[in-house]
Amino acid sequence: MNATFGNAPELIIAVMALHAGLHEMVLASLAGAILANLLMATGISFLVGGIKFHNQEYNPVTIKMYNSMMFLAVYSMLIPSSFHRFFITGENTVYRQNESNLNILLAVSLLLAYVFYLYFMIKTHPDLFKSIKKAPVVKEEEEHEPWSKKKAIGALIVASVTAAFMSEILVGAAEGTGKELGMSSAFIGIVFVAVIGGAAESISAITMAAKNKLDLTISIALGSSIQIALFIAPLLILLSFFVGPKPMFLNFNRAEIGALLMAVILTTVVSGDGKSNWFKGIQMITLYLLIALLFYFIPEQT
Repeated sequence: MNATFGNAPELIIAVMALHAGLHEMVLASLAGAILANLLMATGISFLVGGIKFHNQEYNPVTIKMYNSMMFLAVYSMLIPSSFHRFFITGENTVYRQNESNLNILLAVSLLLAYVFYLYFMIKTHPDLFKSIKKAPVVKEEEEHEPWSKKKAIGALIVASVTAAFMSEILVGAAEGTGKELGMSSAFIGIVFVAVIGGAAESISAITMAAKNKLDLTISIALGSSIQIALFIAPLLILLSFFVGPKPMFLNFNRAEIGALLMAVILTTVVSGDGKSNWFKGIQMITLYLLIALLFYFIPEQT
């Protein structure tokens, strides 16, 4: 639920950009959102939690499940990108129709995989996703009354409408800002749009780490990345046939695919033992900054 509501602004931003025909920015924002969650949000969480608690632990079985799903997600993005790079040349209508069919079938397959993932996590094997231990109870200085159902639903509607309005302004300003500052659409999407759109879940993940609830931090950061790759990305593929000037396909460039693969590999290596400390956070943040520098300096359409 946290990942879903946290990803709502990202989905709204992507739909607005999709309507404007900014496909490159949409793809970059999807890749950037995954990178921001895997490296920046998790890295800062490890750093903050490690400084406060020295060492923290979380369920290693859960992290292995998340990492395997992320590998599936990255390879699913590699398939249509490779097809486009090697087979779409000139105006070959046969291959272009094949590309369209490939992306549609891929989108449906990923959505089904995400449904099975939720069923596995919630219904058949919820024990694999439990915390290994309870965090120490911290007494709040003030007790707050929970919101009523009407107030909560009303706040959600207002926040969604506001996010949609601000998203349209953000997408409209992003392209002009990038041209004025000499930044590529990929850099704008991967850094600015992704970080702003994913601010909600990033703050939640860091807050949970500061409360020594690393299992919840992992579920927010990595769960959000899985949802973006297996739900939001294929959903946008299908929506693009009805929204915007032309359909959008998962044609990520080589730099985006390479960055995603590096992020998943480092996340798997660093987090696989079920323990975290501040230096692991530094490692993940460093890779994120290096990737941001890469996209700042590479030219358009690399």
